[in-house]
Amino acid sequence: MTDQSALDTSVKRLALALDALDAAVERRREADRGQEGLASQLHALGTDRSKLAAQLDGEAARTRLLEDANREIARRLDLAIDTIRGVLDANDR
Repeated sequence: MTDQSALDTSVKRLALALDALDAAVERRREADRGQEGLASQLHALGTDRSKLAAQLDGEAARTRLLEDANREIARRLDLAIDTIRGVLDANDR
């Protein structure tokens, strides 16, 4: 092999290596863009989760208040029914 052909072979190998390196760099850039997109989505999901958790806490507190009010209403209705029965029983005698 002559010096010129050895040099040509080396240049071709270098060009192939540089092409492979360019392709690897581009794949890495695409992977990084994908990771940035996923990180952004993950952040948005975390924000949504926090908002939903706060809303759930608020609704749970509201539910407890409604349950307490329901029990109080039931107690008052029972008392009113007992009072009405007492009045009706007193008038039946």
